[in-house]
Amino acid sequence: MSLLEVRNLHTHFVSHDLNNRSRIAKGLNGVSFEVDKGEIVGIVGETGAGKSLTAMSIMGLLQPPARIVEGSVRFDGNELVGLGVDDLNRIRGTELTMIVQSPLTSLDPLSRVGKQLVRAQREHRNMSSDAAWRAGADMLATVGIPDAERRMRAWPHELSGGMAQRILIALALINGPRMLIADEPTTGLDVTVQAQILDLLKNLVRDRDMAAMIITHDLGVVAHYCTRMCVMFAGSIIEMGPVRQVFNDPRHPYTQALISSTPKRIAEKGYSQIGGPPPNLYDLPEGCHYRDRCSRAADLCRTTPPLKNVGGNHVAMCHFADKEAADGTVTSHG
Repeated sequence: MSLLEVRNLHTHFVSHDLNNRSRIAKGLNGVSFEVDKGEIVGIVGETGAGKSLTAMSIMGLLQPPARIVEGSVRFDGNELVGLGVDDLNRIRGTELTMIVQSPLTSLDPLSRVGKQLVRAQREHRNMSSDAAWRAGADMLATVGIPDAERRMRAWPHELSGGMAQRILIALALINGPRMLIADEPTTGLDVTVQAQILDLLKNLVRDRDMAAMIITHDLGVVAHYCTRMCVMFAGSIIEMGPVRQVFNDPRHPYTQALISSTPKRIAEKGYSQIGGPPPNLYDLPEGCHYRDRCSRAADLCRTTPPLKNVGGNHVAMCHFADKEAADGTVTSHG
């Protein structure tokens, strides 16, 4: 049994127009994947693909009008969908934690760093303020922050972006979770600091036998730090498998286009293959949601494609996934 199991997850945004008619945006459409201990799973896709919505659905942090309408999220065998707030809070911040985007705006600007670390521990554990302070300073040292005692007394506005991100990681780890979800953990950081943060996360997963899920738009991050990857488009996982296998032999046209759009591939080919607006979540096309942007779309693509196993644990949601060439040079099926 995997530590995290997501099955057929559907998250919708339900609102009403001026005539009280329901409007439904289908943010997630049958998302299924697993995360095991000791591995880092990357979730990639363009803006609006459903990456962050997947994380918020798992964590039970959705706000109206968003809600889960179908599906299951099991953590260590326990169902999280439909769990009450008190029961969820016993899991969030202890067993399962999340690092959100924008570290400098995610910290409480009115509390010193040490106070935030102490509060995070005492909300979940019966311990004195002194013990929580010492544990907080130790955790800052663990995540590579020098002069931890001085940093415990710092205000968030006194921190650099990289320092703030390390403190968010310390807050996420302070209660010894078994899984960490990191949503764009390196956004806004320079390249050197990005590498330091990602190396830190990778080492923590290895040393603590944790599981992690990294949400990113950066395929380079996935290639260097993840063991498996899920490619999302229009609220669905359209390709999933071991990182090396997906990169070397992408089977969905969208994945092929994403990989062709990396700076390295653009330099090699001289152009990018991806383009066009994402589909309207209020009015998703029938069949394959990618067909309006796919140069190889055929009549068959007006029906919903199956998730095909194309070898090992590599799957792709395309009618022609078992026929596509990795370089995307096959002729149109139309």
